[in-house]
Amino acid sequence: MSDNTVIGTLGAPNCDSRNNIRGPTVVLIEPQLGENIGTTARAMFNFGLDDLRLVRPRKGWKNDQAFAAASGADVLLSEVQIFDRTQEAISDLHKVYATTGRPRDMTQDLILPADAGRAMRVSDISGELSGVLFGPERSGLTNNDLTFADAVISIPVNPNFKSLNLAMAVLLIAYEWFSGIDSDFDHTTVVGNRSATKEELQGFFDHLEGALDDCGFLRVQEKRPHMIRNIRNIFQRAHMTEQEVRTLRGVISGLVQHPSEGS
Repeated sequence: MSDNTVIGTLGAPNCDSRNNIRGPTVVLIEPQLGENIGTTARAMFNFGLDDLRLVRPRKGWKNDQAFAAASGADVLLSEVQIFDRTQEAISDLHKVYATTGRPRDMTQDLILPADAGRAMRVSDISGELSGVLFGPERSGLTNNDLTFADAVISIPVNPNFKSLNLAMAVLLIAYEWFSGIDSDFDHTTVVGNRSATKEELQGFFDHLEGALDDCGFLRVQEKRPHMIRNIRNIFQRAHMTEQEVRTLRGVISGLVQHPSEGS
């Protein structure tokens, strides 16, 4: 069997009938090898995903090996967006999910790939943008990158052999998103205010952390990064709407501008 053999299209959703479904963005943070970026593009294209973003990729990644590994998904490599910071790569997204293969000392929601796929389809249907973060091949995502996530996707594998490569992980999650497009499009109704974008949420974090710096709450510098991660995780788990973010920013401004008379 050649490497380009297509195995099975039986029962695949009709993407032509769902042209308004964009699908999640795939964000690779500090990918090291062009071949891995190429195989990721190939995995994405098999399931209708076409928004690939890279954060600080290794210099020279866009090479012949990358395009060979893409195996026809060249358009994704040609149109890929490059960013210096994770925050910039996800600024327009409303929901972000992270993948990690090791436990962290952080409190975050854990979901299975199937649940993530459905959640991202619901975002698509409501007109909101979602994305998935994948870390460097060797080390995975940093704790700071994980704080951008609304939830962490946990892929169940053999506990005695955990060896998924980057493209495998992308393919699993892309499949879970793709496999239920028709049923969810027909049966999901979304109401209410839209979710806050990551840019709006970051503006809230900057506002809050500035106020906490001014009042001395974050004065112990060695504890500051850990405290900020914990605070951000609290609000990430709240899945706030843009209206809720604006309300909380108003609360912060009120507290800063009109402190209690007894203070």
